[in-house]
Amino acid sequence: MDWLPVGVVIALAMGFNYTNGFHDAANAIATSVSTRALTPRIALVMAAFFNLLGAFIGTKVAGTVGKGLIAPPSGTVGLLIVGSALIGATTWNLLTWWKGLPSSSSHALFGGMGGAALAAGAPVLWNGVLTKIVVPMVLSPVVGLILGYFVMTLILWLFRGAHPGRTSRGFRYAQTFSAAAMALGHGLQDAGKTMGIIVLALTVGGYQHDSSIPNWVKISTALVISAGTYAGGWRIMRTLGRKIIHLDPPQGFGAEASAASILYVAGLTFGAPISTTHTITSTIMGVGATKRLSAVRWGVAKNIVTGWILTFPGAGLVAAMVYAATIPFQ
Repeated sequence: MDWLPVGVVIALAMGFNYTNGFHDAANAIATSVSTRALTPRIALVMAAFFNLLGAFIGTKVAGTVGKGLIAPPSGTVGLLIVGSALIGATTWNLLTWWKGLPSSSSHALFGGMGGAALAAGAPVLWNGVLTKIVVPMVLSPVVGLILGYFVMTLILWLFRGAHPGRTSRGFRYAQTFSAAAMALGHGLQDAGKTMGIIVLALTVGGYQHDSSIPNWVKISTALVISAGTYAGGWRIMRTLGRKIIHLDPPQGFGAEASAASILYVAGLTFGAPISTTHTITSTIMGVGATKRLSAVRWGVAKNIVTGWILTFPGAGLVAAMVYAATIPFQ
């Protein structure tokens, strides 16, 4: 097959990767910025750097995306399916970014893949979708809520007799490390998803015959998502950092440390491509609930969860429409 169609799909993947970077930049740094542990610009530079590193620490997530969710046919139709999925996911990213909703770029991609495959009549690997996408999608926010609550409870108990001012300053410094851990986990999870979709495009286009990830794919994906992260996602950052709950440094550290640990276990142990957005949002709710349940602005949380629910069908519908528009030209 001519290289041009494959190149176009790879360019679409990098476009999605870039929007993923600036859309999800808030995941890593919103809590640190809102507690004034880091200035916005320093936080973005640090997040971009650790996103870059995170892209190289594991490939299980890429393997799940590349071969475990859909089975498009080889050739032009397969590339149209992958390209339509990427357009659907990117469109949803831009829409939710504009509205300031921290929806999941990951689930936008998976919804786009499913919608495009169904529109084309291509096989959807439902067992993989259930075990690798649906179950982690449900479990990760629940685990995040519970873990965030218990980590914050532990922090409150350990520092119950400490001087509030000194404790706050100490956790403000500690947030530098917890934010870096979040950025590393975001690179592991989200760069891996783009690597997987590019490998899928190369396989469908006949340029690759196994699931290995070429070094140029790793490097370019890591650089692009880091560039996107550096561009920032200020609209979503305000939602995560200020609108759900007013965080103090110990709460920010507890939320970030809890979320980062979930990302590492899911990505490195199970290869489950979970949503960094869902994870950090739920841990923020969890740490906030230790103060009192009313401290969490549950109305804002409800709007965010509604966005989560709409992500799969929304991105899938756009991808299906894009694929349908290409049918007369096939």
